[in-house]
Amino acid sequence: MHPKSIHTAAYDFNALTETHPELAPYVFRNEYDQETIDFSIPAAVLHLNKAILKQDYNLTDWNIPTHYLCPPIPGRAEYIHHIADILSEQAKDKNVRGLDIGMGANCIYPILGAQIYNWKMVGADIDANAFASAEANVKATKGLAAKIEIRKQNNNANLFEDIIQKDEYFDFTICNPPFHASEEEATKGTLRKLRNLRKEDGFQTKDEIVLNFGGQASELWCNGGEALFIKRLIKQSSTFKTQVGFFSTLVSKKENLNKIYKQLDKLKALHKTVVMNHGNKKSRFVYWWFEN
Repeated sequence: MHPKSIHTAAYDFNALTETHPELAPYVFRNEYDQETIDFSIPAAVLHLNKAILKQDYNLTDWNIPTHYLCPPIPGRAEYIHHIADILSEQAKDKNVRGLDIGMGANCIYPILGAQIYNWKMVGADIDANAFASAEANVKATKGLAAKIEIRKQNNNANLFEDIIQKDEYFDFTICNPPFHASEEEATKGTLRKLRNLRKEDGFQTKDEIVLNFGGQASELWCNGGEALFIKRLIKQSSTFKTQVGFFSTLVSKKENLNKIYKQLDKLKALHKTVVMNHGNKKSRFVYWWFEN
Protein backbone atom coordinates (compact mmCIF):
# COMPACT_ATOMS: atom_id res chain seq x y z
CA MET A 1 0.00 0.00 0.00
CA HIS A 2 0.99 3.64 -0.25
CA PRO A 3 3.65 4.57 2.35
CA LYS A 4 1.37 7.27 3.74
CA SER A 5 -1.53 4.88 4.23
CA ILE A 6 -2.65 4.37 7.82
CA HIS A 7 -4.26 1.07 6.86
CA THR A 8 -1.19 -1.15 6.52
CA ALA A 9 -1.89 -3.14 9.69
CA ALA A 10 -4.85 -5.39 10.51
CA TYR A 11 -7.98 -3.66 11.75
CA ASP A 12 -7.90 -2.90 15.48
CA PHE A 13 -11.44 -4.01 16.25
CA ASN A 14 -11.15 -3.11 19.94
CA ALA A 15 -10.45 0.50 19.06
CA LEU A 16 -12.99 0.54 16.24
CA THR A 17 -15.83 -0.84 18.37
CA GLU A 18 -14.96 1.59 21.14
CA THR A 19 -15.29 4.45 18.65
CA HIS A 20 -18.39 3.00 17.02
CA PRO A 21 -20.16 0.47 19.32
CA GLU A 22 -22.68 -0.48 16.60
CA LEU A 23 -19.88 -2.47 14.94
CA ALA A 24 -19.42 -4.81 17.91
CA PRO A 25 -22.25 -7.29 17.11
CA TYR A 26 -20.62 -8.09 13.76
CA VAL A 27 -17.14 -8.84 15.10
CA PHE A 28 -16.13 -12.46 15.70
CA ARG A 29 -13.02 -14.65 15.86
CA ASN A 30 -12.33 -16.73 12.78
CA GLU A 31 -10.71 -20.16 12.58
CA TYR A 32 -7.28 -18.55 12.95
CA ASP A 33 -8.38 -16.84 16.18
CA GLN A 34 -8.30 -13.44 14.50
CA GLU A 35 -10.98 -10.81 15.00
CA THR A 36 -12.84 -10.00 11.80
CA ILE A 37 -16.29 -9.45 10.31
CA ASP A 38 -18.26 -11.26 7.61
CA PHE A 39 -17.61 -9.00 4.62
CA SER A 40 -20.57 -10.52 2.78
CA ILE A 41 -22.95 -8.84 5.26
CA PRO A 42 -23.63 -5.28 4.09
CA ALA A 43 -24.51 -3.99 7.57
CA ALA A 44 -21.19 -5.27 8.90
CA VAL A 45 -19.26 -3.48 6.13
CA LEU A 46 -21.30 -0.30 6.62
CA HIS A 47 -20.53 -0.17 10.34
CA LEU A 48 -16.86 -0.99 9.73
CA ASN A 49 -16.69 2.00 7.38
CA LYS A 50 -18.45 4.24 9.87
CA ALA A 51 -15.99 3.17 12.58
CA ILE A 52 -12.97 3.78 10.34
CA LEU A 53 -14.21 7.20 9.26
CA LYS A 54 -14.90 8.20 12.86
CA GLN A 55 -11.65 6.88 14.29
CA ASP A 56 -9.16 7.63 11.52
CA TYR A 57 -10.70 10.58 9.68
CA ASN A 58 -12.46 12.48 12.48
CA LEU A 59 -15.97 12.23 11.09
CA THR A 60 -18.91 12.69 13.44
CA ASP A 61 -21.20 10.50 11.37
CA TRP A 62 -21.55 9.03 7.87
CA ASN A 63 -24.38 7.16 6.15
CA ILE A 64 -25.55 5.94 2.77
CA PRO A 65 -29.07 5.12 1.59
CA THR A 66 -30.08 1.47 1.31
CA HIS A 67 -28.81 -0.23 -1.88
CA TYR A 68 -26.12 2.36 -2.60
CA LEU A 69 -22.45 1.42 -2.88
CA CYS A 70 -20.47 1.13 0.34
CA PRO A 71 -16.82 1.78 -0.58
CA PRO A 72 -13.78 0.14 1.06
CA ILE A 73 -12.11 3.06 2.83
CA PRO A 74 -8.44 1.91 2.63
CA GLY A 75 -8.64 1.43 -1.15
CA ARG A 76 -10.29 4.80 -1.66
CA ALA A 77 -7.59 6.49 0.44
CA GLU A 78 -4.93 4.98 -1.87
CA TYR A 79 -6.23 6.97 -4.84
CA ILE A 80 -6.14 10.17 -2.79
CA HIS A 81 -2.55 9.56 -1.62
CA HIS A 82 -1.36 8.98 -5.18
CA ILE A 83 -3.08 12.16 -6.35
CA ALA A 84 -1.18 13.95 -3.59
CA ASP A 85 2.08 12.50 -4.95
CA ILE A 86 1.35 13.94 -8.40
CA LEU A 87 0.56 17.34 -6.90
CA SER A 88 3.79 17.18 -4.92
CA GLU A 89 5.76 16.51 -8.11
CA GLN A 90 4.20 19.67 -9.50
CA ALA A 91 5.20 21.57 -6.33
CA LYS A 92 1.52 22.08 -5.63
CA ASP A 93 0.60 21.41 -2.02
CA LYS A 94 -1.30 24.48 -0.84
CA ASN A 95 -4.77 25.75 -1.66
CA VAL A 96 -5.48 22.62 -3.69
CA ARG A 97 -8.90 22.27 -5.31
CA GLY A 98 -10.19 18.95 -6.60
CA LEU A 99 -13.32 17.79 -8.40
CA ASP A 100 -14.91 14.34 -8.10
CA ILE A 101 -17.05 13.40 -11.11
CA GLY A 102 -19.76 11.03 -9.85
CA MET A 103 -19.07 11.29 -6.12
CA GLY A 104 -21.89 8.88 -5.21
CA ALA A 105 -24.04 8.88 -2.11
CA ASN A 106 -21.00 8.07 0.02
CA CYS A 107 -19.06 11.19 -1.09
CA ILE A 108 -15.94 9.34 0.00
CA TYR A 109 -13.29 10.93 -2.22
CA PRO A 110 -14.20 14.54 -1.35
CA ILE A 111 -14.33 13.57 2.34
CA LEU A 112 -10.94 11.85 2.30
CA GLY A 113 -9.33 14.61 0.26
CA ALA A 114 -10.61 17.20 2.71
CA GLN A 115 -9.76 15.27 5.87
CA ILE A 116 -6.35 13.87 4.90
CA TYR A 117 -4.88 16.78 2.96
CA ASN A 118 -7.21 19.68 3.78
CA TRP A 119 -8.03 20.13 0.09
CA LYS A 120 -11.03 22.11 -1.06
CA MET A 121 -13.23 19.61 -2.88
CA VAL A 122 -16.27 19.69 -5.16
CA GLY A 123 -18.35 16.55 -5.64
CA ALA A 124 -20.80 16.21 -8.53
CA ASP A 125 -23.47 13.63 -9.26
CA ILE A 126 -26.59 13.27 -11.39
CA ASP A 127 -28.48 11.02 -8.96
CA ALA A 128 -30.82 13.04 -6.71
CA ASN A 129 -30.58 10.60 -3.78
CA ALA A 130 -26.80 10.53 -4.04
CA PHE A 131 -26.75 14.33 -4.07
CA ALA A 132 -28.92 14.51 -0.92
CA SER A 133 -26.91 11.83 0.88
CA ALA A 134 -23.59 13.48 0.04
CA GLU A 135 -24.86 16.81 1.35
CA ALA A 136 -26.01 15.14 4.57
CA ASN A 137 -22.63 13.46 5.04
CA VAL A 138 -20.83 16.76 4.59
CA LYS A 139 -23.10 18.56 7.04
CA ALA A 140 -22.78 15.79 9.67
CA THR A 141 -19.21 16.79 10.61
CA LYS A 142 -18.48 20.29 11.82
CA GLY A 143 -16.19 22.20 9.49
CA LEU A 144 -16.50 19.81 6.56
CA ALA A 145 -18.94 22.04 4.66
CA ALA A 146 -16.25 24.72 4.52
CA LYS A 147 -14.05 22.34 2.53
CA ILE A 148 -16.57 20.43 0.40
CA GLU A 149 -19.21 21.69 -2.02
CA ILE A 150 -21.79 19.34 -3.55
CA ARG A 151 -23.09 20.14 -7.05
CA LYS A 152 -25.96 18.53 -8.94
CA GLN A 153 -25.50 17.52 -12.59
CA ASN A 154 -28.82 17.74 -14.42
CA ASN A 155 -27.80 16.63 -17.89
CA ASN A 156 -26.97 12.97 -18.55
CA ALA A 157 -24.86 13.94 -21.55
CA ASN A 158 -22.51 16.17 -19.56
CA LEU A 159 -19.70 15.25 -17.22
CA PHE A 160 -17.83 18.53 -16.74
CA GLU A 161 -20.15 21.05 -18.39
CA ASP A 162 -22.52 22.78 -15.95
CA ILE A 163 -20.25 21.64 -13.10
CA ILE A 164 -17.03 23.52 -13.85
CA GLN A 165 -18.03 27.15 -13.91
CA LYS A 166 -16.62 29.92 -16.08
CA ASP A 167 -13.20 31.14 -14.87
CA GLU A 168 -13.08 28.35 -12.27
CA TYR A 169 -9.89 26.31 -11.86
CA PHE A 170 -9.29 22.85 -10.38
CA ASP A 171 -5.88 21.32 -9.75
CA PHE A 172 -7.21 17.85 -10.53
CA THR A 173 -10.31 15.80 -11.18
CA ILE A 174 -10.97 12.21 -10.08
CA CYS A 175 -13.54 9.66 -11.15
CA ASN A 176 -14.62 6.14 -10.23
CA PRO A 177 -16.60 5.23 -13.36
CA PRO A 178 -19.32 2.58 -13.71
CA PHE A 179 -17.47 -0.47 -14.98
CA HIS A 180 -20.20 -2.80 -16.26
CA ALA A 181 -21.84 -2.56 -19.67
CA SER A 182 -25.30 -3.75 -18.57
CA GLU A 183 -27.43 -4.56 -15.55
CA GLU A 184 -27.04 -8.27 -16.31
CA GLU A 185 -23.26 -7.99 -16.30
CA ALA A 186 -23.38 -6.04 -13.03
CA THR A 187 -25.58 -8.71 -11.44
CA LYS A 188 -23.18 -11.48 -12.49
CA GLY A 189 -20.28 -9.49 -11.08
CA THR A 190 -22.07 -9.12 -7.75
CA LEU A 191 -22.72 -12.86 -7.63
CA ARG A 192 -19.04 -13.55 -8.19
CA LYS A 193 -18.15 -11.16 -5.41
CA LEU A 194 -20.58 -12.87 -3.05
CA ARG A 195 -19.26 -16.31 -3.83
CA ASN A 196 -15.68 -15.21 -3.35
CA LEU A 197 -16.55 -13.73 0.02
CA ARG A 198 -18.73 -16.56 1.27
CA LYS A 199 -16.99 -19.41 -0.58
CA GLU A 200 -20.35 -21.04 -1.01
CA ASP A 201 -23.34 -20.90 -3.33
CA GLY A 202 -25.86 -18.57 -1.79
CA PHE A 203 -27.93 -15.45 -2.43
CA GLN A 204 -28.80 -16.75 -5.90
CA THR A 205 -31.78 -14.57 -6.71
CA LYS A 206 -31.68 -11.01 -7.95
CA ASP A 207 -33.73 -9.79 -4.97
CA GLU A 208 -31.21 -11.31 -2.58
CA ILE A 209 -28.35 -9.69 -4.47
CA VAL A 210 -29.98 -6.26 -4.25
CA LEU A 211 -30.68 -6.83 -0.57
CA ASN A 212 -27.11 -7.78 0.27
CA PHE A 213 -24.96 -5.73 -2.08
CA GLY A 214 -26.04 -2.25 -3.03
CA GLY A 215 -25.33 -0.18 -6.06
CA GLN A 216 -27.55 1.92 -8.24
CA ALA A 217 -27.50 1.69 -12.03
CA SER A 218 -25.51 4.92 -12.34
CA GLU A 219 -22.89 3.53 -9.97
CA LEU A 220 -22.53 0.08 -11.54
CA TRP A 221 -23.13 0.17 -15.27
CA CYS A 222 -23.62 2.31 -18.36
CA ASN A 223 -24.08 1.62 -22.05
CA GLY A 224 -20.73 0.63 -23.49
CA GLY A 225 -19.27 -0.05 -20.08
CA GLU A 226 -16.18 1.44 -18.52
CA ALA A 227 -14.17 1.94 -21.73
CA LEU A 228 -16.84 4.00 -23.48
CA PHE A 229 -17.54 6.06 -20.36
CA ILE A 230 -13.85 6.92 -19.95
CA LYS A 231 -13.48 7.75 -23.64
CA ARG A 232 -16.38 10.18 -23.23
CA LEU A 233 -14.75 11.58 -20.07
CA ILE A 234 -11.52 12.16 -21.98
CA LYS A 235 -13.24 13.77 -24.96
CA GLN A 236 -15.19 16.17 -22.76
CA SER A 237 -12.13 16.98 -20.68
CA SER A 238 -10.47 18.62 -23.68
CA THR A 239 -13.02 21.43 -23.51
CA PHE A 240 -11.81 22.29 -20.01
CA LYS A 241 -8.07 21.75 -20.51
CA THR A 242 -7.21 25.29 -19.43
CA GLN A 243 -9.32 25.02 -16.27
CA VAL A 244 -7.90 21.78 -14.86
CA GLY A 245 -4.32 20.89 -13.98
CA PHE A 246 -4.81 17.20 -14.69
CA PHE A 247 -7.71 14.79 -15.08
CA SER A 248 -7.81 11.23 -13.76
CA THR A 249 -9.98 8.14 -13.61
CA LEU A 250 -9.83 4.69 -12.10
CA VAL A 251 -9.66 1.86 -14.65
CA SER A 252 -10.91 -1.44 -13.24
CA LYS A 253 -10.28 -3.54 -16.35
CA LYS A 254 -6.69 -3.68 -17.55
CA GLU A 255 -7.83 -4.73 -21.04
CA ASN A 256 -9.46 -1.30 -21.47
CA LEU A 257 -6.16 0.58 -21.20
CA ASN A 258 -5.23 0.44 -24.88
CA LYS A 259 -8.61 1.89 -25.89
CA ILE A 260 -8.14 4.66 -23.36
CA TYR A 261 -4.59 5.41 -24.54
CA LYS A 262 -5.79 5.65 -28.15
CA GLN A 263 -8.40 8.23 -27.18
CA LEU A 264 -5.84 10.23 -25.22
CA ASP A 265 -3.35 10.13 -28.10
CA LYS A 266 -6.07 11.16 -30.52
CA LEU A 267 -6.67 14.31 -28.48
CA LYS A 268 -2.90 14.86 -28.03
CA ALA A 269 -3.16 14.54 -24.26
CA LEU A 270 -0.09 13.57 -22.26
CA HIS A 271 -0.81 10.72 -19.90
CA LYS A 272 0.54 8.30 -17.31
CA THR A 273 -0.82 5.22 -15.53
CA VAL A 274 -0.38 4.58 -11.81
CA VAL A 275 -0.70 1.03 -10.44
CA MET A 276 -1.94 0.71 -6.85
CA ASN A 277 -1.39 -2.38 -4.71
CA HIS A 278 -3.85 -3.40 -1.99
CA GLY A 279 -2.48 -6.58 -0.49
CA ASN A 280 -3.01 -9.20 -3.18
CA LYS A 281 -5.16 -6.90 -5.27
CA LYS A 282 -4.07 -4.45 -7.93
CA SER A 283 -5.93 -1.45 -9.26
CA ARG A 284 -4.90 1.45 -11.42
CA PHE A 285 -5.77 4.94 -12.52
CA VAL A 286 -4.87 6.93 -15.60
CA TYR A 287 -4.20 10.65 -15.44
CA TRP A 288 -3.75 13.06 -18.30
CA TRP A 289 -3.17 16.70 -19.07
CA PHE A 290 -2.83 19.05 -22.01
CA GLU A 291 0.40 20.92 -22.70
CA ASN A 292 -1.11 24.36 -22.83
